[in-house]
Amino acid sequence: MSFQESHRSSDEEEALYSQCRAAYLAVYRSSLTNITSKQQLCRVLQQAGRNPSLATLNKYWTPRTSKLNFDDFFEILRCEKETEETELMRAFKKMDVNGDGYVTHSELEKALTTRGEKMTTEEVNTIFSLADINKDGKLNYAEFCRLLLSTAEQCQVAALEKLEADAKLKIQNFGSQSYSPPESSVSSSSAAAAAAAQVAATHPQPPETSDTTGRKDSRSSSRPSSARSRRSSLANSITMTSSSAKANKVPEPVGLQEWHHSYVKGCFFLEDDGSIGSLQYQLHVPQPTSVYLTIQPLSLSHRPDKCSPWTTVDTALFVMSAGETKEDSALVHFTESKDKEKYVWKGELNSGTYYLLPFTSGCRLKKRSKKSLSDKPVELVYRTDTGELDLTRELREALSDIFEVIDLDGNGLLSLEEYNFFELRTSGEKCDKDAWAVCKENFDMRKNQLTRQGFIELNLMEATEKNGDPADLWLTLEAMGYNRMLELVEASPFQIDVHCEGTQLSLQPLSMDSGPKLLNQTLQKSITARTGAKALRGQENVFIYTFRGEHRISSLIANKTNQKVTVHVNNEQSRNCSSSRGMNVFAVEVPARSKMVCQHVLPINDKQDWTYNCVETILTCT
Repeated sequence: MSFQESHRSSDEEEALYSQCRAAYLAVYRSSLTNITSKQQLCRVLQQAGRNPSLATLNKYWTPRTSKLNFDDFFEILRCEKETEETELMRAFKKMDVNGDGYVTHSELEKALTTRGEKMTTEEVNTIFSLADINKDGKLNYAEFCRLLLSTAEQCQVAALEKLEADAKLKIQNFGSQSYSPPESSVSSSSAAAAAAAQVAATHPQPPETSDTTGRKDSRSSSRPSSARSRRSSLANSITMTSSSAKANKVPEPVGLQEWHHSYVKGCFFLEDDGSIGSLQYQLHVPQPTSVYLTIQPLSLSHRPDKCSPWTTVDTALFVMSAGETKEDSALVHFTESKDKEKYVWKGELNSGTYYLLPFTSGCRLKKRSKKSLSDKPVELVYRTDTGELDLTRELREALSDIFEVIDLDGNGLLSLEEYNFFELRTSGEKCDKDAWAVCKENFDMRKNQLTRQGFIELNLMEATEKNGDPADLWLTLEAMGYNRMLELVEASPFQIDVHCEGTQLSLQPLSMDSGPKLLNQTLQKSITARTGAKALRGQENVFIYTFRGEHRISSLIANKTNQKVTVHVNNEQSRNCSSSRGMNVFAVEVPARSKMVCQHVLPINDKQDWTYNCVETILTCT
């Protein structure tokens, strides 16, 4: 399928963006305001002409979700089609037992209180009192459906008209005021929408395949050009050639096989808020030494002939000297050179302790569009011929992959420490020594460490205790980055190798609460230390730093004023570029007297030249 065929036309995309923005600004004062509850998500979806069921809301607002931003909402809107009259009519007709075009109160109550996402009798009574216009105890559902969809359409039109009429709102492509609206009571229109969503959920239609292909960064943004100010702007243009990415390879040291070597594994995890997390590591060298350090994606063992999707994810490793406090840590260097999928640093380290901070830009590891409704989730458990529960082959393979990832030292066994990294990731709790002793009595262990077979047996026991209910298994799998097709799409395993010449070394995993903050500070230092600052025209105290590495471009905004600033960023003229923001046009809100990493940019195709062309513009200064 061609690029053009796999994406919406620019007109369709622009119309969808306008609809999305109008709906968002009908509920919030600013496009920078976050959705902070499932109820708010429901409200803004309804404003956009969708009637989400509880299942739909739960798909996007999971127990681990704390907020969604405008970009997240735009992606949701692209995946969720508007409710159609034929869909609602088909659902009502299934409740219309005598086919007379009406549904009685008892028929509606039975459907909404006993099937699917159950509603209370009081909720049904409220909905029926709104819909039973003639007060004859019957609902003319054809008229109800037309009224409901007409009301939804009127809401959308009114929101768009308000946006067009408000010149100030239209010019401000993204707002600057942080505001969270109060939770409002359910209006009559939203109650009717809830009923419609519940009817459709109670009587689901045959699944249809929908195109949920994500947007490519090389495509021009649909955001209206009229919404951009050029009062205080700065343009940066950098052309990177494909050959430049090959020019500065770090040669492998002669006799590397004779050096002392240690390696450790890890994994980048894409969080619900779009951030990326991983473990950090501590390296100790007892005396000054030459070091050859690499980080690369981890190829999982049982699929050597299958290309894993995460092997194209960029990686980097920042080396920090460990001070008395995390704030005292100083940046030593980072893996800037690349050899195929391996990122490399070679240099000298003094004796001492260092932090190794893994990093990926987010250009290639990012939220993906939801699978089509026609994609049935993979089965996790089944019953054997004897009636016993067992795990499917697909789940066993996934669990084997997870074992490979959390076996950090690669010895084929899970220590209590390694297992607890997994437990903290999936449940937020640790396994204590008493519980580990119970595991030793019931599952295959060697040297007080859990084997691969024992790990699979443990998961089988949990499935058996739930009588085959896969809900907890899915929570575990999703926390580890798997989707419902058992594809690892929101995680990227990696391996770190450290070689030291002439001295032993110690390499240990850490889970530091301050890890994300330390990594962010380190990123900022790596950008500001390697490039000069350029002031935005008309704003002498707002600076842009643009770091040009061998394979990555990163920018940082430094706000030295005593006011919060909102900076509009436009990448539309870039070519063959992928931004960590996932959009060609976006806004960044920078608090007073602070720095913020604006974006990272990589080529979409490493084998082709790429041009970074970015215009940063001050929108507001408050």
